Formats: sequence, structure tokens, C-alpha cells
Amino acid sequence: MPVFVHRRQHGPVHCTELHNVYFRFPLAFLTPDEGKLKPNSTKFSRNSDSRCNKMHQPLSLFDKWIQENNELVNKWKEQEGGGDTLTRDQNQNHTRLIWCSSEFHKLLRKIQGIPPSTDHTQLELTVVYNACVCLIAQSQFSEAESLLTQATQRVLQMTGDGSFASDPPVFWKTALKSVGNTALNPCVMYLFCLQWAIWLATCKLQTIQELQDELLFVFETLSSGVREEERSVPRRKSSDIPLPVMEQRRLIKLIHICTFIAQGAELLSEGRSSEALSGLQSASSLPAPRTLISYTHLLSGSCLAHMSRPQMALQCYRMALETDSQCVCALYQSMLIYRQLGNTQAEIQALRLLHSTLMLPSATEASPASSDLLPSSLLLQTLSLSRLLSVPSALSVLHSLALKCVLHERVSDGVEYYLDLLAALHSEDQPGVHAEGPSLPKLPELYLQAGAALLMARRPADCMALCDEVITTTLELLPGKVVLKEPEECEAETRAVCAEVEDRVGMLLWVGAAYLLQGHCYTHLRDWKQAVTTYTRCLNLLVKVRFKKRGFQPQIPSADMVGMQGTDLCILQRLKGLSLAGRGISFTQTDQLREALRDLQLSIQAFPEGTGAGLWCGEVLWRLGRKREAVACWEKTWSVTPHFSVQSLSVYLQEPQSGPLLDSTELHRRIEELTST
Repeated sequence: MPVFVHRRQHGPVHCTELHNVYFRFPLAFLTPDEGKLKPNSTKFSRNSDSRCNKMHQPLSLFDKWIQENNELVNKWKEQEGGGDTLTRDQNQNHTRLIWCSSEFHKLLRKIQGIPPSTDHTQLELTVVYNACVCLIAQSQFSEAESLLTQATQRVLQMTGDGSFASDPPVFWKTALKSVGNTALNPCVMYLFCLQWAIWLATCKLQTIQELQDELLFVFETLSSGVREEERSVPRRKSSDIPLPVMEQRRLIKLIHICTFIAQGAELLSEGRSSEALSGLQSASSLPAPRTLISYTHLLSGSCLAHMSRPQMALQCYRMALETDSQCVCALYQSMLIYRQLGNTQAEIQALRLLHSTLMLPSATEASPASSDLLPSSLLLQTLSLSRLLSVPSALSVLHSLALKCVLHERVSDGVEYYLDLLAALHSEDQPGVHAEGPSLPKLPELYLQAGAALLMARRPADCMALCDEVITTTLELLPGKVVLKEPEECEAETRAVCAEVEDRVGMLLWVGAAYLLQGHCYTHLRDWKQAVTTYTRCLNLLVKVRFKKRGFQPQIPSADMVGMQGTDLCILQRLKGLSLAGRGISFTQTDQLREALRDLQLSIQAFPEGTGAGLWCGEVLWRLGRKREAVACWEKTWSVTPHFSVQSLSVYLQEPQSGPLLDSTELHRRIEELTST
């Protein structure tokens, strides 16, 4: 060593001598100061060997490691900026992440092969930071957490604190306290921020709550204190500084607002709306990507909706949309508020806008808050937040829009939406067809709803075509007999058996409903003979269903059993009542009054809420000269209170508005005349 020191302190150094010194003392065994030639302390003679002018100054290991780290970072950023994040091939992106992570680990093993010093440790922690960012981006949270813990333990060994707590909150409190007054404090804080990100991504909000004070201190320190410290330190060349693969300040801001959002969603799900609202309103003023700011407005609106402040909730949803026009969750929540308020026109308008937005290609793509390695979607994975951000698929929204229009006297619009829906279901190229969301009704159900809408729009031929499709594809699968059982008996059987029975009942009811709609179509066309035939086909199917009480033999269902069995039996009785009513009304048009009275009375027994059957039964009695009975029948019909609202029923189960109708005013006039005489 004395020759080398002597040469650095006195006079010019010849190239050949410098070469010999470096070969006598390999870099791996030199200290950082010995391994690095300082330009200000080493002067080359202008008259030295010409070969010396061609040689570059050798780099120390420390500089080589910095250079290797920076080359990896720059290569990643060049590849990342080479294309649109949303359209880049995800498999290729994953391959790059694996490669970067592997290279950072190789570099880390080199650095950890020598005893730690302050400069080396700062470089080591930067490389650890970069490797962990790559691991977290691949959702390898346990590997990243292990690497963070090992690196922090090395720092604690260097500071003389050899006691390591197994409990993560205690461990990180100790680590932050140990390096609090050292140059390694910012580096350890950055690692702590990555641990914070892992807790967010793995939904460990309780751990974050335990370290709330430390997290706030780290955020404030790194946002303000470190910035001032950096200004006071003389600037070094960028090549002398190890670069992070993701800017630390951006990471800090990202995890800070994501914490507010995740905690707010959790508090909201627990019913602590006012507490959640306070934190979310504070977060809305933080510097963050538009997507995350829109989430704070969205969740604030949800809090206000739970606090029964719908108008203020609508204002928050509007702010969310103004902040990020792709925040379809806010549009969906606005629609729900309009539905709650009973504002049908605003609800339909919101459904239209929501469907148009969901059909855009960008709405079906995952849209991270930025092009960083760690998108917000990776850090916001709590179940409570996922529920609040969930939006139905474009087809589900289109179905709701079609049904809402049909039920609120906008039948022509509803028909077009139903036809668009059926066309989209048969096309795999439509955007949003395979999007996640609540499942649609099964295809036969949609055909029947569309058929009913077409009949309301006075298009019986199109309605019959859709019903034919249901009948031809399902009729051969129908069972010879179906037995419905009480819920207690069904629970005792296996799920497979219950599901098989439900499927068979469902198919039978679909075909029965298709025949019912076709009967309505023939009634609309005034083809009474064909109407009677079609209604009879429906009834012949429905009588195949039997209901079995515990301890009794299967029997034909009746109206008083509806509450015992539920939906299937309710639909069965409604179909039976409407079919009998339709056939009875058809008989009245051909003056077959005895047959008409029989069917109409049976219809009232099966479906007491049927208005059409009651009114026409009174009409038949009037024609038969039994006027007192007719008046009693009409008055009883008008006094019946329906158990179900019209909107809660499938559109094809509603009483037809076409065909022969009775004028209530005329009936009241008859009653007055009879009473006066």
C-alpha cells in the first residue's frame, strides 16, 4: 500500500505504473477510498506515454454497482415507455418484471458479499428497494416482505441493535427508532413504505391501524423534511446516484391516498359512515392521480347515501365524474339514487349513459391510476372496496334499461333495447359481452320478456316468432311429471336433486309462458279458435306439476299453497290463472258463455288477484241474466289488493293490455242503473 499512497500524493503517475498498482492490489480487496481514483488528487503529465491519453479512469466496485443498478433502471423505463400501458402485452410485461427482479437480486448478492459500510449500505438498500418493487408488482408479497426484513436486519446490525422482534409492527417501530439520527434513515423509511404497500395489497388494515402514528410521521418526514435535507446537500452527478425503479415520492403519495380509500371503504362497510366521510374528504385534496381522487368523491357519496342524504350524495357522484369521466361506478351509484327517489326519467337517462360508457373499449379495460410499476388496483383489493366499486356488465345494464322502459310506458324504446340485447348475446364481437357483473336471466327468459314487449308494441307476429324459438328448443326436454316439495323436504335432499327439479320446473314454466303469450297474440288478432287451442296447450303443460306436502300424496296446487312454496308455485298459479282467463274471454267472443263462465271462475280460484278474469266473469253473469251476482263479482274484483307490485313481476306474467277489454266506467253505470231500479 505505501507505493500506491506515495504515488497518489506526489507528482505525476505514469500509465504503466498505474497499471501495475491496480494489478498488485485487486479492487475487491480495497476500501472505497483506495479503490476509487479521485480526479482532483491524481494529475497526469501531459508528456507521459501517449497510451495514457487513450485509457479511461478505472471505476471502483462502488461505482460499477451504481452503474449496473442505473442501467437496469433505465432499461426498464425505456421498455416501459415504449408503448401504451393499457395495450401492451401483459405476458411480455410479466417477463420483463421477472428479468428485472432477477438482475436486481444478482446485483444485491454482489453488494452483500463485502462488509457493510455507510455508502455501500445506502446503495444496497436502493437495490433492495428496486428488487422489492419488482416483486410486489408480480404480487410476490411474501418474497418481498422477507427481503425487506432481511435488509432492515442488516441495517440494525450495523447500528448495533441486534435484537429483532418477530411481530412486524414492533420490528418496524424498532427499526425506525434505531436509524432515526443516521444517514440511513431515509433509506429505511423507503423500505418501510414498501412494507406499507404490502400491507395494503394484502388487506392488513388492522396492522396499518396499529402503526398509524408511524405512517403519518414517515409520510410527513419524506414529504417535507427529506426534501429540505436534499437541498442542503451538494449535488452529485446523476451517474453517482443509485436510481430507484419507481420514484419514492410518487410511491409515498400513492400509498397515502390508497390507505385513506381502503380504510374509508372498510369503515363504510362497518356502518361508520360519518367517520369514513371525514377521512375521505381530507383525502380528496391530496395530490394524486385523477382516478384515486374520483374514488374519494365516490366513497364520500356512498357515505352520504348511507346517512340518508341522497342529494348530497348525487353531488359527490357528479364530482367523481367531473374528476374522472371513466368513473362508471359513480354513474351506477347515481342511477341507484334516482331509483331510490322514484325519479324514473332520471334513472332511465342514467342507465342509457351508463350503458354507452360501458360499451366503450376503455371501460372494459383495467385502468390503473398511472403507468407505474405499482398501480393503485394492486394496492386496493379489499372486499369491501370491491363491492363498492362493482358495476354490472354492459348487457345487464341494457337489460335493466329495456325492462324499465317497458314497465314505464316507453314500450317502443324497450323493444329496441331488447332486440339489441338479443343481438349482442348472439355476437361475440360486441364489447362488454363477456364482462364481469351480475348474471343475466337465462336466454329463454329474455326471449319471453322481449316477446311480451313486442306484443305490447302491437307486433304479435314477432312475438310469436320468439315464443316458437323457446318452444322448439325446450319442448323435447320437458318431463312427463314434476313434483314440487315443501322447503323442509327439499333441504333434506341433495343439492343435485333439488337443482335438477328446479331446472325441470323452469323449462316447463318457460314453455307454458310461451304458449300463454302466443294465446295473447291470437286474441290480439281476434283468432278466437286458435287462441282457445293455444291456451289449452298451456294448461295441459301446467297440470303436469304436482305439489307434495309432508305426509300427503302429491296433489294439484291451489292458490292457498303459494306462500308455502315460493316463486315457482307463484308463477305456476299465475300462468294457470291467466291461461284460464284468456280461454274464458275467447269463449265469450264466440258466445260460449257456459264454457267461458267455467274457465273464468277457475281462473279466479287459481289467481284471485286477476282483474281481467273477475271483470269478465261479471260480464258473463250479466249476459246470463244473473245481474246481482255480476255486480257482486265486479265489486269484489275492484276491492282486491294485489300482493305483488306490477314491477316486481316478469313482464310476460302481467295481464295483457291488448284484446277485448271492458270499460270500468260502463260497468259502474250498469251498477247504478241496477241499484236505482
